[in-house]
Amino acid sequence: MFTNLNVFRMAKAMAVHAGQRQAIIAQNVANADTPGYQARDLTSFADNFQQRNRTGFLQASRASHLNTDSSGSQELSGSKMNLESDPNDNSVSIEQEMLKAAEAKRQHDRAIAIYKSSLTIIRTSLGRA
Repeated sequence: MFTNLNVFRMAKAMAVHAGQRQAIIAQNVANADTPGYQARDLTSFADNFQQRNRTGFLQASRASHLNTDSSGSQELSGSKMNLESDPNDNSVSIEQEMLKAAEAKRQHDRAIAIYKSSLTIIRTSLGRA
């Protein structure tokens, strides 16, 4: 009964998105001095979620439903940012990457808080608080 609740799937998707964004931000910082490197970023979780719903994204209720992969998830891909470049044609700004990293951490913390709150509500409803 409580195995596939949407709130848990949404919290997991938000945490995964934050982790993937953090990985891209780390790549940007690691390549801050690489000539010709263009900074990348993911679309926001809200935009990605709205786009999937707008394009008729259907949610699978079981693995064989809708011919999706076994997890029912979609791959998130990074997109290049159109930022000003420095003389070596590198568009990474350490300050912007630090701000994006803090935002990704807040998103991950929010996802964990949603997960914990939902778990607490379920435990309370079962009388196991």
